[in-house]
Amino acid sequence: MENYTMEGRTYRYYGQEAPLYPFGYGLSYTTFRYRDLVLSPPVVPVCANLSVSVVLENTGLRDSEEVVQLYLRWEQSSVPVPRWQLVAFRRVAVLAGREAKLSFQVVAEQRAVWAQDWRLEPGTFTLFAGGQQPGQKTRAPSEVLSARFSVTGTARPLRGC
Repeated sequence: MENYTMEGRTYRYYGQEAPLYPFGYGLSYTTFRYRDLVLSPPVVPVCANLSVSVVLENTGLRDSEEVVQLYLRWEQSSVPVPRWQLVAFRRVAVLAGREAKLSFQVVAEQRAVWAQDWRLEPGTFTLFAGGQQPGQKTRAPSEVLSARFSVTGTARPLRGC
C-alpha cells in the first residue's frame, strides 16, 4: 500500500455522504435540550487549551442518560482534515426535569494536523456540542449547538509548545 490518505476510506473523510449508523446513533427513553454553549476564551493562542461548558436539560418524563459529544471542525487548513473530529464525550445521568452543567477541556493537541509532523495552525474553528454528530438525520430529535473560536499566532510544530 502506497497511499496512506484516509480520504474516501473512513466516514470522517467521505465529504457530504453520511454513514448509515454514525457515532452516537440511537434512541433515548426521554428528550434532552442543550443550551448555553460557552467557549472560553473565544480567541486562544496557538498552543493554548480551550475551556467549554454546556448545559444539558432532561425535558422528558423519565430519568435517563445522555452521551454528550463534542466535535471540532477546521474552517480552513493547509492539509486535508476530517469534516469534524470527536474531541470529547461524556455519559451523563440526568433526572427528569433537571439539568446538568458540563465542563470540558479541548487541548491544543486535538487541533493538530499532520503535515510531515504534527503541527498547530492558526485559524477559525467550529465546536459542536450535542447528543449526536453535526448534521445527523435521526428519527429522535436531538439538537447540536455550535460556536466558533479563533486561534492566533503562527503555525508551529506541536512539540514546540
